[in-house]
Amino acid sequence: MSLIKEFSAKCARALALIAIAICFVGCSNAQQRRSEAKVSQLERKVLIVYLSRTNNTKAVAEFIHEEIGGTLVPIELERPYPDDYRTTVDQVARENEAGYLPPLKTKIERIEQYDVVFIGFPTWGMQLPPPMKSFLKEYNLKGKTVVPFNTNAGYGVGSSFATVKELCPDSNVLEGFTTTGGIERDGIYLAIKDERAREVRSQVRDWLRRIKVLS
Repeated sequence: MSLIKEFSAKCARALALIAIAICFVGCSNAQQRRSEAKVSQLERKVLIVYLSRTNNTKAVAEFIHEEIGGTLVPIELERPYPDDYRTTVDQVARENEAGYLPPLKTKIERIEQYDVVFIGFPTWGMQLPPPMKSFLKEYNLKGKTVVPFNTNAGYGVGSSFATVKELCPDSNVLEGFTTTGGIERDGIYLAIKDERAREVRSQVRDWLRRIKVLS
């Protein structure tokens, strides 16, 4: 009887060691896959540029940066728009009508080093804001992956994503991200905060995985 018990105990120990070995190999392989995915992401040079008046687009840009890293750059003008909302709306409408491209204060050094360029902006007049048109006209993004992202007052992206594609004919333009931000006209400025920020951050993470920028 003691021999049977001893044999059973040895079998149990052997099975336990086999289970531990299988678990170790499985965990090691999973860790290796995660490491390889991380290295793959690090091999790509990422630039995140954004235009933000009420800091909602800035919030989305920061969420992207938290997930994938890269260089984060706000777009600034040589002559900033007026603080008054209505005055700015009228000025942007005139610029769109005339095709005027406002000069940028922001300068990107060696943009050729970047493989992926995220471009963030609000919807202004249902169009791509003039400063973003200036950026896309000034810098050659040929051969790069371009990823637009947008915040708006609830009216959607308008023609902005289509304009990005038009201005980047030789780039690989991926599916864009859009979400509702502030409504400056109604005095609602930074809307992506607190619980709303957590919600948008989760949406950004899902989007990055969907377009295969994040593993």
